Amino acid sequence: MTIANITIPLDTQAAQIYTGASTEDKRKLRLLLSLWLREFAISPRPLQVIMDEMSEKAQGRGLTPEILESLLDAN
Repeated sequence: MTIANITIPLDTQAAQIYTGASTEDKRKLRLLLSLWLREFAISPRPLQVIMDEMSEKAQGRGLTPEILESLLDAN
């Protein structure tokens, strides 16, 4: 897979969370964003519907809000 860099404006707190994340967590977050964007591009459904479905799938696979929060808070 070819990698391209983009710039995405985020609120200060989200930017700090990403900046403070471990290398592995940053990789996971980039992968998650890539998956969301790909799904958005191929789907005629609204973005919110796609995000809700992905959230349901992640929760079904054991990703709880607490686990996600700990991943995002990991330094």
